[in-house]
Amino acid sequence: MILATTALGLAATGCTVGSGPTTLATATDLPVAQSLHDALPQAIKDAGVIRFAGDSHPPYRTVAPDGTVTGIDADFQAAIGQVLGVKTQTIVVAGLPAALQGMLGNRYDAFNGPVKATAERERQFDTITWMTTRTAYVLPSESTGIARVEDLCGKRIAVVTASVVEEQLNKLSRFCTQSKRQATQTVGLDDTNATLLATRSGRADAAGMTEAAAIDVKQKQGAYKYVTQTEAQGATKDDLALYVPKSSKLGPVLQQVFEELFQDGTYVGIMSRWGLNQVSVPKPVFNAATPR
Repeated sequence: MILATTALGLAATGCTVGSGPTTLATATDLPVAQSLHDALPQAIKDAGVIRFAGDSHPPYRTVAPDGTVTGIDADFQAAIGQVLGVKTQTIVVAGLPAALQGMLGNRYDAFNGPVKATAERERQFDTITWMTTRTAYVLPSESTGIARVEDLCGKRIAVVTASVVEEQLNKLSRFCTQSKRQATQTVGLDDTNATLLATRSGRADAAGMTEAAAIDVKQKQGAYKYVTQTEAQGATKDDLALYVPKSSKLGPVLQQVFEELFQDGTYVGIMSRWGLNQVSVPKPVFNAATPR
C-alpha cells in the first residue's frame, strides 16, 4: 500500500486568489499515470495545476494562520497530483455557494466538499462519490440534558449555511414537530469552526456537522461529545462527492484517478489515517445521483 500522506508537503505561495490564501500541495510517492495525464484537459496540462476551491472545514480542510491547508482534502489532492503529474492548489473560499459559483466562472477546477451528490447539481457538475456520512450534533462534554438526538428538539443548532447538514437538520426539525415536540432553531454560520465557537460560547446548544467532522472534533479536541441522527429522526445516509464542472471534461479523468487510489490502497490508507473507515465506500461512484 502506498500512503500519499507520508511525504505530503504544503508550501504557502504568499499570494491571494479569490477570497483567501493559496497553497500548493506536493508529494512524491505515487507514480505518474501517463495515460491519465495525457487525458487531462489541455488548459490544465498547460497550467500544470488543478485549482481546488476549499473552505475551512476540519477534518477535510484546516487552514492555518499562514494559509497552509492540511486535512483529508490536502492528502487526496496530493495523491491526485502525483498520479496526474501536476500540482494541486487550494484556494480558500467562504463556503459552498462561493465554490460552486467559482467553478462555473472558471476560477476553480474542482471542490472536494463535503458536498452531497444531487441530481439537480449533476446537471452542471460531474460528481465523484468517495465517502458517505450521517449528520452528527456536537456539544461540549460538560453539557447536560442532551443524551440523544430527540433531546435536540427545541434547541438552537448551529450549522454551515446551505450545507448538507442544514438539510438534515430540517428533517430533524420536522421529526420534532411531527412527534409533538418543539422544532429545532437553526443558527446559520459560515464554517464549521464558527459553529463550534457558537456552541462553546452558548449562542447555540449544539453544532451540526458530518459524522466525519464530529469524529475528528472528538478525537482531536476531547472536550466534545456528539449524538448521531438516524433514519428514526428523518436522516438519510448521504453520498459525499468531489465536484467538477461538466464543461471542463475533467470529471471522467478524476474518476479514473480515484479508481487507481482505491485499487492501490492509497484511499484506505488516507481514510484509516483520519479514523474514518466507518464512512468509507467500497468504490468511487461517478454521478451517483443521476438515474442511469
